[in-house]
Amino acid sequence: MPLTGAAMKLNELNKLADNFAPSPKMPVLFVGHGNPMNAISENSFTRGWAESVKNLPNPKAILCVSAHWETKGTFVTAMESPRTIHDFGGFPQELFDVQYPASGSPEYAKEVQKVVEKTEVHLDHEWGLDHGTWSVLVKMFPDANVPVFQLSLDYTKPPQYHYELAQQLSSLRRKGVLIVGSGNIVHNLRMADLRNESNPYDWALEFDALSKELIKKREHSKLINYQALGNAAKLSIPTAEHYLPMLYALALHEKDEELGFFNEEMAFRSGSMRSFKIG
Repeated sequence: MPLTGAAMKLNELNKLADNFAPSPKMPVLFVGHGNPMNAISENSFTRGWAESVKNLPNPKAILCVSAHWETKGTFVTAMESPRTIHDFGGFPQELFDVQYPASGSPEYAKEVQKVVEKTEVHLDHEWGLDHGTWSVLVKMFPDANVPVFQLSLDYTKPPQYHYELAQQLSSLRRKGVLIVGSGNIVHNLRMADLRNESNPYDWALEFDALSKELIKKREHSKLINYQALGNAAKLSIPTAEHYLPMLYALALHEKDEELGFFNEEMAFRSGSMRSFKIG
């Protein structure tokens, strides 16, 4: 017997109540995503991504803050079925053939609108899942059976703004949402050298090591004001979009939560794959 409009509405409300019911606090991840080819490769990085989610509670949804979605203003994807975006060029067809058919989460997108008071969050129905998201999730959740939605980076705002906005997302962790920042702490593509990956630049190693120590000591203000950290920082972060997702993860580090690093290697001489898990 077909459901009446009232019954359908009740089912929808029951679903929302289940989604937003208190759940075990989800951890937070920051992943260095690096080369899109990792999506179709098996290597130490992809194994690290898969291992990082092995013992997690089952997330109800995944919110990804990717380096590859920059906007004027703040947007959250709110479509039922986000498309897989192949936002790159010059790679083999095999990579363009990859699809990540996870559903979206309009309900959680609207929850982001509610909890973020720092700015107006706009619902987006056009973007989808860029490679900062799907190239990592295809290794973490290969069955694409967890709803995924993205939060954009407002390129007009300074790092402190992003850190404070991220803090307002903390309640989502207790509603079953796994929050993932995806970028690279050190990311200078102009100086990348794929033919000599075993010999990272000294400045890249220096800033990666400094970042690790500041993260361990929870000296977030220094990481937010990275421009004051010297020449190694300037070379490592010529533009901020790959660095900012790391600040989103750090902003969610609560008192007494453990933090562990993984994928601590360098790539393409001028990139850090350093990743970490909070909680």
